[in-house]
Amino acid sequence: MRPLRYSINVTLDGCVHHEAGVAPDEELMGFWVADMQRADAVVYGRTTYEMMQSAWRRPASGVWPDWMDEWEVPFADALDRMPKHVVSSTLPSVDWNAELVTGDLGGAVRRLKEQPGQGLSVGGVTLPLALAELGLIDEYTFVVHPLVAGHGPRLLDGLSERLALRLVDRREFASGAVAQIYRPA
Repeated sequence: MRPLRYSINVTLDGCVHHEAGVAPDEELMGFWVADMQRADAVVYGRTTYEMMQSAWRRPASGVWPDWMDEWEVPFADALDRMPKHVVSSTLPSVDWNAELVTGDLGGAVRRLKEQPGQGLSVGGVTLPLALAELGLIDEYTFVVHPLVAGHGPRLLDGLSERLALRLVDRREFASGAVAQIYRPA
């Protein structure tokens, strides 16, 4: 069974909004590329899929945009090629190497996990909360940045029951960010 891994950047006060100022530097982007390489596919909700697509989809010209630094290209390449499963009840269709996941969330994700492979990666805010509630996440990677956002969506905000986790790995970065990897206790 493929493990489902949730990975996200988070501020010291728990904010997980992509505009909270937690943009990765070159070292951290290398970490995210390696993290992505542990997965065969990603699972996104509509919002995350659309956000990632707008930033990381290879343009029709085949040339990455000028705003992208050279050290961001490996991440963009990896994500662009990665198969994507998009959970949405509002999107009529998806593209970008993606398939639409509809119906029973738990059953659909269990079927994805039962397929052979290295693992699945999930990102975002709302979908991971639902998957955590269902007990379907096998590993959590929180990259905690030395910032206090003061506002914005919070990590797993609204979880109905406490989630006990066991630290399995930790890595510090020159920026002061710390990656902490947990598995359910």
